[in-house]
Amino acid sequence: MASLEIGSPSGDFNLKGVDNRNYSLDDFREKEILVLMFTCNHCPYVQAYEARLISIQRDYISKGVVLIAINSNSEIRYPEDSFDRMVQRAREKGYNFPYLRDADQTVAEAYKAEYTPEIFVFDKRRKLRYHGRIDNSKDETKVTSRDLRGAIDSILSGKEIIQPETHAFGCTIKWADDH
Repeated sequence: MASLEIGSPSGDFNLKGVDNRNYSLDDFREKEILVLMFTCNHCPYVQAYEARLISIQRDYISKGVVLIAINSNSEIRYPEDSFDRMVQRAREKGYNFPYLRDADQTVAEAYKAEYTPEIFVFDKRRKLRYHGRIDNSKDETKVTSRDLRGAIDSILSGKEIIQPETHAFGCTIKWADDH
């Protein structure tokens, strides 16, 4: 599956969050930067990044940046990724960003997402400016390239992102059918 190209517009969505509220792109229209993260509960890569993502949201919220986690995994194939388990995980980990359920997988399909975690960063005009990984190591002590933070900083300062695409790594999205 070819990935979404840099410069592409963000697709709209209408997804239920773990707070039982539905969210669409319009709910975030005032934000300077929108970071969509395809994620889930069960993937050890996602679990390794949870604290870093919470920290990124905390560090950038005052600058108009919002992170939005989207779980598109099939709950039939992976019951630990069900909505009820999402609610539980967000509460246990103290997520400070919306955690949304893409039950029919249409949003993952539209964004051509393949991994958990996989990041899509959109600027104020909702044009894709960065796509790929959070940083370059599952093990936080071995990180040498903070790609997501660098992309956010570049957008906020009006600069071009040096490497707008990196290869996301982690678990593959668990599709309901064969992809």
